[in-house]
Amino acid sequence: MTTQNRALDVQQFIDDNKFSRFQWLVFAVSFLVILLDGFDTAAIGYIAPSLLKEWGIAKPQLAPVLSAALAGLAVGAVLIGPFADRFGRKYLLTGAVALFGVASLASTTSGSLDELVLWRFVTGLGLGAAMPLAVTLASEFAPTRRRAVLTSAMFTGFPLGAALGGFLAAWMIPHWGWRSVLELGGVLPIVLALFMLFALPESVRYLVTRGAPGERIRAVLARISASIGNADRFVLGETVVARVANDQGKSGVALILSRSYVVGSAMLWLTYGMGIVIFYALINWMPILLKDAGLEPQTALLVTSLFPLGGVGAIAFGLLMDKFNANRVIMIGYLITAACVYAIGQVAGNLGWLVVMVFVGGAVMNTTQTSMPALAAAFYPTAGRATGVAWMMAIGRIGAVAAPFLVAELQRRHFDFAQIFAVLAIPGVIAAIALFVKNASHPEKVPANAEPEEAPAVPVTSQP
Repeated sequence: MTTQNRALDVQQFIDDNKFSRFQWLVFAVSFLVILLDGFDTAAIGYIAPSLLKEWGIAKPQLAPVLSAALAGLAVGAVLIGPFADRFGRKYLLTGAVALFGVASLASTTSGSLDELVLWRFVTGLGLGAAMPLAVTLASEFAPTRRRAVLTSAMFTGFPLGAALGGFLAAWMIPHWGWRSVLELGGVLPIVLALFMLFALPESVRYLVTRGAPGERIRAVLARISASIGNADRFVLGETVVARVANDQGKSGVALILSRSYVVGSAMLWLTYGMGIVIFYALINWMPILLKDAGLEPQTALLVTSLFPLGGVGAIAFGLLMDKFNANRVIMIGYLITAACVYAIGQVAGNLGWLVVMVFVGGAVMNTTQTSMPALAAAFYPTAGRATGVAWMMAIGRIGAVAAPFLVAELQRRHFDFAQIFAVLAIPGVIAAIALFVKNASHPEKVPANAEPEEAPAVPVTSQP
């Protein structure tokens, strides 16, 4: 076969070569995006006690501002997925990061609750778009054998960013006020977006599926390994393929809602949504709940910061997902989460046990939740991956919007600390049941006769 006619399987090329510095760059940038996403998402919960004091508002009035960014997250994720599957990952991701940085800076000018609600919603639009795009881009440069662990490791940036926000807020707010937290959450994403504009590549898998010029595809692959040689045609061997003939050729929304994916998609949405209810109910309200339980405000912030910190355990889950049934691994995680969240409510009177249970409960809960994007990315083929991951996060975040109102309503009904945590344990059980249904409906097996999808063959032209 001549070089002019030789076709190269892009995924096989990635699998066969050593994980390069170029791929580490993609991973590192995606990790930083997720870390800043976690910082800016959780920031409002850490500044909430200061808002109560400065603006003299009642606790139930906080629900709209706590939910505003979460509503924006849902809208941003819904809109970005189909656009990313059509127009690519790089520039949309860069723009999303810039957007939530600028909006976070603008939030510092708010003089009323209504203004802050508006700017937090705009911040959420960028946050919601950035996260699924970062997950998708990183997963599409990962070797098949390491995709789950790398994607999960990257997603640990979210709980780490949320925890970092708590530690910094406990130090910054007494010195410079609550606006300083939002200022930091604005400057850092803007700097990162400028770097991404020049350093980040477009997804090579996306380029192949869209029939990009061969020389453009080869230039990206050459940054992984010089062994790319002079290949002038590229194919894409999917590890996830359309499950029935009628789904061949579909992309985006049409694919994730097709008859062979719709049950799995719905169960992913429900699972992610239930985990989100737990996470945002606790991260937004725990500083206030702990303060009401008798802790000093600064101590309440530090204890709350321990909850998202445990998400680094997602790396271990990623290893398990690469070796065992990923649905069952995460399902067990949600069941343990339910037990741990319930236990937190039983130890409010003992600071030592409270610290232990918040950290352990957070470790299990965040490890489980941060493994979900890797599960979704593995479930969908390239033609629908960005949409599938984005829609799971978007629709699941309906739970994020509801969570602050749920806790506010429980407080209105005079539920005590233990009773609130008992109610918040229930979504963990529902999430586990949803994954059981997904696993029963969609066994994750690649058909033996699966053929790689081939992009239009584009000869590489010589450069002048």
